[in-house]
Amino acid sequence: MQRCFIFGLGYSAGRIASALEARGWEVVSTGRAGTLSFDDRANVRLAMADADTVLSSVPPSADGDPVLARYGADLTGHRLVYLSSTGVYGDTGGAWVDETAPTGNGRRTARAEADAAWLERGARVLRLPGIYGPGRSALDRLREGRAHRIDLEPQVFSRVHVDDIVSGALAAFEAPPGAYNLADDEPASQNAVIEEACRLLGLEPPPLQSLEEAGLSPMARAFYAENRRVANGKARRVLGWRPCFPSYREGLRALLAAG
Repeated sequence: MQRCFIFGLGYSAGRIASALEARGWEVVSTGRAGTLSFDDRANVRLAMADADTVLSSVPPSADGDPVLARYGADLTGHRLVYLSSTGVYGDTGGAWVDETAPTGNGRRTARAEADAAWLERGARVLRLPGIYGPGRSALDRLREGRAHRIDLEPQVFSRVHVDDIVSGALAAFEAPPGAYNLADDEPASQNAVIEEACRLLGLEPPPLQSLEEAGLSPMARAFYAENRRVANGKARRVLGWRPCFPSYREGLRALLAAG
């Protein structure tokens, strides 16, 4: 039986764990929904010793990557997978970026440093843009009255359905170490996504607002400070990966159909 140890059983990693278990893997994990406490060093190390693969979805803090800080010495000899962010590329003014683009120039310097540290250890680093899926999409924000349209054009983002993260991660298990962008084929403005979700739900789009009028949180406002298109060609070539949801349109339709 193959075994995977997961640090941080969150939204994406939880779905990766379910897919692995469906394929007969044993999965041990930390996190709120996990099987072990991150601070239970003795049992975490025992479980890691039995694992073929170690996957981390734990983001860094201001003090660095907590997994590398506490368990870095125990990672040697394991196949490593790290869920990172395309935020490491910073703002490109809407230009396309691939894995050869420089990192560390944006607002997420801690994430860029963690990304580089995992690469140095020979990990498969999966750089993820905006993640959406069941319970976490424009459809849900509209239903809950939390959706906004921001008058900030042209502002373009990439995104990825969580199920496409799962398929990319499973493919990366058998791939060479390195960085891989997992993004859909059609970067688009957030307004375009909200408008499509409104069309599917038969709702009028929310009014255009400025960032100030929308009253967004500092984290949400920071989201609009960067503008880039993320290329997925390397994942297609090396992983043999293809997004099942090549744009937000297919993804939203599938989410609506699934209820």
